[in-house]
Amino acid sequence: MTEEVIKAEGLTKVFNKSLVAVDHVTFSVKSGEIFGFLGPNGAGKTTTINMLITVLKPTEGKASVLGYDIVKQANNVRKVIGVVPQEYTADEDLTGYENIMLCADLYGIPREIAKKRALELLELVELTQFKNKRVETYSGGMRRRLELACGLINRPKVLFLDEPTLGLDVQTRAATWSYIRKLKEEYGMTLFMTTHYLEEADVLCDRIAIIDHGKIIAIGTPSELKDSLGGDIITIRIKENVDVSEIIRGVEHVKDVKNDNGSYRIKAESGEATAPLIIEALRKKGYTVTRLSLTEPTLNEVYLEYTGRAIRDAEESREAFRTQRITLWRARAG
Repeated sequence: MTEEVIKAEGLTKVFNKSLVAVDHVTFSVKSGEIFGFLGPNGAGKTTTINMLITVLKPTEGKASVLGYDIVKQANNVRKVIGVVPQEYTADEDLTGYENIMLCADLYGIPREIAKKRALELLELVELTQFKNKRVETYSGGMRRRLELACGLINRPKVLFLDEPTLGLDVQTRAATWSYIRKLKEEYGMTLFMTTHYLEEADVLCDRIAIIDHGKIIAIGTPSELKDSLGGDIITIRIKENVDVSEIIRGVEHVKDVKNDNGSYRIKAESGEATAPLIIEALRKKGYTVTRLSLTEPTLNEVYLEYTGRAIRDAEESREAFRTQRITLWRARAG
């Protein structure tokens, strides 16, 4: 039986006695897996992580990490986890090497052991040649890799990653993915990550919990979540301003039809065979199809199915990146 290293039961966080940020979430994370929380900004992802890493105390419910209660045994939890936060936390006036050593000091790691680990970690994240450069000279990707190295200095059994590729370009994001995979495949580490990037969740995560408005609405592997839709997705538009949902619903293999302002989203078995049948059924009734697309289920379709809306990756990323830059600016100004 696979060991469950993180367990949460009815975990809840309410701010100011009225704002429910996390609403009775229950889930578990298995040893050696990459488990992802997928949802837009404000869904409750970071608040959940902050409870699990003992930064916030839950309002209700309970959780444990490697058997340690996050409230009653908070110090034990902190000793066995690593954290890579969403914000950049490295001291810009220090070098990369000095930042890692500072984190080692905070964990109480003996200096000789820390020096060896720091050099190993700098090599892991490909920053060895920049180890003596001040962090203020680092690019966004280099900063993110340094944060990852700092989060690993205590050799954690569980690593928490909050939006690990936020604001990074596509190439740097892909490189970060490779580091994350390496931690699982070569070191057997368990990783809990949050993201609002659909592709990131699909590519990296063994299992995904879709979270929206503080509630978990679906959990499964990427394949299981896609299969839960039960078929391909056909999208059509017609020339006439008439609701033809019932006509489409009567076509063989059609499982569901939703009309969104004249754009019909159709769930169907064997989309390639069903699409021509829909066109023919509409033609016989005198309607003209002006646009048609056929897609296999994606995580975006899954999210749309469960929440009724899509995650706007680019929009979310820009807003989050602006917030992150403001945080950096304030840190520098201080």
